[in-house]
Amino acid sequence: MRTLTLTAAAVAAIALGGCVSLFPKSEPSQLYRFGASPPGEPAGPGANAAPIGLVPLEFVEAAGSDRILTVTGNEVAYVAGARWATPAKIMFGEAMTRAFERSARNVSLVGRRELRSTSVLLDVDVNSFEARYENGREAAPTVVVSLDARLVRFPERTVLDHKVIEVRRPAGENRMSAIVAAIDAATNDALGQLVAWTDATAPRT
Repeated sequence: MRTLTLTAAAVAAIALGGCVSLFPKSEPSQLYRFGASPPGEPAGPGANAAPIGLVPLEFVEAAGSDRILTVTGNEVAYVAGARWATPAKIMFGEAMTRAFERSARNVSLVGRRELRSTSVLLDVDVNSFEARYENGREAAPTVVVSLDARLVRFPERTVLDHKVIEVRRPAGENRMSAIVAAIDAATNDALGQLVAWTDATAPRT
């Protein structure tokens, strides 16, 4: 199992994080995923599910790339030798779509091309997606995933309802496999709450 090490990165240097070394002595990064669907066939929305337009996801910039973000006090750092298989923002958006396809009963998400079929939009900001070292770098971190969700009347842009979701999931140990497992669990929990709230709150159009 890979023991966690961190590479410190000032916020001003985050834009440099996409650089890839081609030197042969560089060790390849271990790739990870989160938000995979559980086994079994999804039930899916009902026949009379109301269409809800999905606004493009807003994702905290420091965590949106393929690098795995950690926070210790005021210091931002990325995990050395480990990356997401695809950028976290993209992976999270795909996981959110799957969560609605699997668990929503009263609503059905639609994309930009189908916005004419609905008068309600779901607007989601991911404000935190990180592993926080609250007890020092040697201790296991706590994963924090926080969402700010709004149901908006379209085209008036009137906010119909608002929901803040925060999930904190301690990693079992300070190893990459345990941290990814905590991120996966926290993501699934947060998305489950998002789907349940939208399903119960969105007006039928």
